[in-house]
Amino acid sequence: MLSPKLDLTIVIPVKNEERNLSGCLQAIGKELAQKIVIIDSGSTDETLSIAKANNIEVIDFKWDGKFPKKRNWYLMNYAPATEWVLFLDADEYITPSFKEELRRVLTSQSNMAGYWLNYTIFFMGKNLRGGYPLKKLALFKVGAGLYERIDEEHWSQLDMEIHEHPILSGPVGEIKAKIDHQDFRGISHYLKKHNEYANWEASRYLKSADQQDLRKSWTFKQKLKYRLMRSVFIGPVYFLGSFILMGGFLDGKRGLSFAMLKMAYFNEIYCKIREAQEAKN
Repeated sequence: MLSPKLDLTIVIPVKNEERNLSGCLQAIGKELAQKIVIIDSGSTDETLSIAKANNIEVIDFKWDGKFPKKRNWYLMNYAPATEWVLFLDADEYITPSFKEELRRVLTSQSNMAGYWLNYTIFFMGKNLRGGYPLKKLALFKVGAGLYERIDEEHWSQLDMEIHEHPILSGPVGEIKAKIDHQDFRGISHYLKKHNEYANWEASRYLKSADQQDLRKSWTFKQKLKYRLMRSVFIGPVYFLGSFILMGGFLDGKRGLSFAMLKMAYFNEIYCKIREAQEAKN
């Protein structure tokens, strides 16, 4: 006997995700959520054909470079009729154990406004046993809040909230079972993506100096990260954290490579911040 669909809308923001989307939708299945929605940013590959073949609603999004970005824009203009909303990237694959825990959590009498989700990380074709953990606050009640408001002016080409967290009214729990994070677009895409992330992080750091209210909403992890950005040692700190403290050494060469890329990424952020600060002087 099939279990009833959860009172849940799954939202998948995409742009040119033909390599990931089919697997993402297959992992969700037909019986988990009442609704699945794709928010598309002008895909030019087969992404929309895949959505159509799976009878998935597609909403077009065109960013003007300002607030709101994709997820907040959807919540503000297309609020789901379900009780819960889950934001899922196309390279994130729901696992059977996650489905089981998700169903148990959402059908229980819970006073939680949202849940932190945990993810495995696939790097160079295999799941990392150690390294830098990935966790997101991506599941919450509709109307419980929005993602952090950051008034940016074309900091980058990123039209979707990346490192912003939802600001929710109410307690937040955690789902332990993991979602598989698998991106089949390769290391070149990984490097290009993180260069954009570095641009955004540096701009946000510089902007945050004038946003007292924003800093109050930061998690402990965010506060620590932005404090470290003042130091040239941020790269080595993240390398040691990833490879030693968080067990990256368990993955051998892949773990070492992953930690070195993390070090380079955070060093790039530091350099971009220093460059911008010196240009003002």
